[in-house]
Amino acid sequence: MAHPGTPEPDDEAPLRRRGRLGRIFLLLMVLLAAAIVLVAWLSWSLPVSRALDPLPHPALVLVTADGHPLARRGAYKEAPVAVEALPAYVPAAFVAIEDRRFYHHFGIDPIGIGRAIATDLRLRRMREGGSTITQQLAKTAFLTNDRTFRRKIQEVFIAFWLEIRLSKNEILSRYLSSVYFGDGVFGLRAAAQHYFGKPPEKLTLGEAATLAGLVKAPSALNPVDHPQAAARRARLVIGAMLDTKAITPEDARRLRRIRIQPQDPLPVGGYFADWAAPQVKQALDAQYGEVRVKTTLDSRLQRLAERAVRGELSGSGRRLGAGQAALVALRRDGAVVAMVGGRDYRESQFNRAVQARRQPGSAFKLFVYLAAIRDGARPDSMVSDAPITVGGWTPKNFERNSGGSLTLRDAFAQSSNIAAVHLAQNVGRDRVVQAARDLGVTSPLVNDATLPLGTSEMTLLELTSAYAAVAADRLPVKPFALYDPDAPPAPGAQMPAADRLALLELLQAAVQEGTGRAARVGQPTFGKTGTTQDHRDALFVGFTGDIIVGVWVGNDDHSPMRGVTGGGLPAEIWRDFVSGALNAGLVERVRPPPPPPPVEDHDVVGGFIERFFGRLFGH
Repeated sequence: MAHPGTPEPDDEAPLRRRGRLGRIFLLLMVLLAAAIVLVAWLSWSLPVSRALDPLPHPALVLVTADGHPLARRGAYKEAPVAVEALPAYVPAAFVAIEDRRFYHHFGIDPIGIGRAIATDLRLRRMREGGSTITQQLAKTAFLTNDRTFRRKIQEVFIAFWLEIRLSKNEILSRYLSSVYFGDGVFGLRAAAQHYFGKPPEKLTLGEAATLAGLVKAPSALNPVDHPQAAARRARLVIGAMLDTKAITPEDARRLRRIRIQPQDPLPVGGYFADWAAPQVKQALDAQYGEVRVKTTLDSRLQRLAERAVRGELSGSGRRLGAGQAALVALRRDGAVVAMVGGRDYRESQFNRAVQARRQPGSAFKLFVYLAAIRDGARPDSMVSDAPITVGGWTPKNFERNSGGSLTLRDAFAQSSNIAAVHLAQNVGRDRVVQAARDLGVTSPLVNDATLPLGTSEMTLLELTSAYAAVAADRLPVKPFALYDPDAPPAPGAQMPAADRLALLELLQAAVQEGTGRAARVGQPTFGKTGTTQDHRDALFVGFTGDIIVGVWVGNDDHSPMRGVTGGGLPAEIWRDFVSGALNAGLVERVRPPPPPPPVEDHDVVGGFIERFFGRLFGH
């Protein structure tokens, strides 16, 4: 019998202990099973070679038709490296500065993690830190850059899995083959080529230290943009390599000055490059290195186009309140050989040649007169220029009084608004719309009384392509940025010969004696001016030889210019560009036909007698 105050023995204590041990054992078994399932899932779902794969979208270098690099787009990654093939100090530089216990841990570094946790607690926010090279490979190859605890746990599990599946040198090789080095460059092979112009197997100690130091902050430590910061970081790497005995003090003393030899810088964008790149990328598969794609752009024509636009805008354009301009030039097959989308790409990347939808004004009359010609009219046919009111709206001519009648040739050359409305009423606006569609216009067209005066908006490239259809006698002409050797020739209908000749006569009259006289270049030229209400838009679109060019001038906010018409600044830009191209031999020279020989009086009389007796006797 127990003494008073002595606790009774607890016969259930061993049972409780066994129960706790059983629950702990069960928990451990569950965790072990979960780990086995997780490793099995990782083995099945994560390709261990992913870090060695090329980027899904390779770096793209656009090259002009005459062989000059134009722009570089996208990230750049070369073939993988193997640690065993590199000088020992190259991988040692990365290990020393990024994970000096790499060869002694199993995917995670408890010391590094403890240091990172302490920093996170002190700063009360997640920061990168404590990650091993294995964890960095797990993150770059399989995870996102989210700074969350969930992603960190995923990173740890994948790091364990990588350590099970791969040797240390295999992990390091994959890391070096995929890590980011700034400037859109991934992997050591691409970085060595980009910054030093050599393969990684030939890097010097200083160059290896520079690249190893770059990984921490690829933008801030870029040796091209921030050479002093990169040099300080490289010295820190050399110090870490001395600490880890990767190099000797004598090695450090023999270091030479590091010379950065970056590739010639290419712009990422440009008006033509922005338009062409999506067309090119659709045809590319993942691969290493850079993909060089030849485009239709001619660097010589492009320089002439930029010079013509810049010269007129900085001169007359400034005085006349014209803030922007665009120019696009095509060959007859639709190949775009020059494109200027604005005054300065660095100030504005908005491409006014292909993105801006503006009213074409009288340049739209091409479709009105084509519809009339299809209806049987010819250049010497008469059209009324008398005042007309349609649905309460009365059009007015810009430069001349209305009244009487004109030939189609004179009406087109003088750009009579009233005559164009009469023609549209006579042939039917639906047929005008159809003419525009046949020549390749796809923009919505408002089918009201103002249609023939070009009040429906479209792009300059679209309008210029329609004029190219007349020049090429192929309906429609579709503009393109690169040749596809496997593509069949573009199909296209032809105009009846008489219709096309009639249209060419009208277009030539507009330049020779009409509103487009400022565009004359000394050889047969065909085109049309366009000016919208209050001088908000001014255009000239035309062709000569084997080139078709459209020019637009205006302001982005649609504010009026001071009296600028299509026959002014746009025609002058057009002339400057085409004249320069002709002088450089970049546009086909076309000599006008010789004038007919003078007719002698007796020939006139003889011809009259011959025709008279021919009619008399039925010959």
